[in-house]
Amino acid sequence: MKVVYKGIPPKLSAAIQKKLDVRFAKLGKLLDGRGERGAHVMVVQERHLYCSEITIQFYDHQLVGNGSDADLLNSLTQALGKLETQAVKTKGKWREKHRRKDASKKDAGKAAALVTAASQVEPDAAVTKRIFRVNGVGRRKPMTLDEAILEMDNTRDYLVYRDTQREGVSVLVRRRDGNFDLIES
Repeated sequence: MKVVYKGIPPKLSAAIQKKLDVRFAKLGKLLDGRGERGAHVMVVQERHLYCSEITIQFYDHQLVGNGSDADLLNSLTQALGKLETQAVKTKGKWREKHRRKDASKKDAGKAAALVTAASQVEPDAAVTKRIFRVNGVGRRKPMTLDEAILEMDNTRDYLVYRDTQREGVSVLVRRRDGNFDLIES
């Protein structure tokens, strides 16, 4: 990792420089090693405090770590620690985003393998249940209980609707004897 220092005393002691090089090498490995990364280190001394700021460009994001302490090494270490947590979080988000596409294909392959394994054990188990999620598609107006009974024709076993009187969700279920059950939430 290429590190550019600004505002730092001209010569750091060998021990401090070695510690910083180790931390920057760790950060460089964390940032994937694709190409040469550059870090800009800015140090300002205000009264008795060293205020350090480290900036790294990572994918489309600019990661910035700030630290302040009376000791220069502690200030830089704080900034590097904050920068490492940001890099881990950003890399995790990137990895999650890009793995989701492949995960769905892998899950489909696993489900197909389970279906074939189940069909070998039990022929009726080959049919898997699918769940279809509907989030507010075709929102309908609230209705009364009488309207819900009329809406529920002979082909439906249940109907979920918003009740006008209670301002809540209700479920109307047809029983086997032809009567109805009303579930209010």
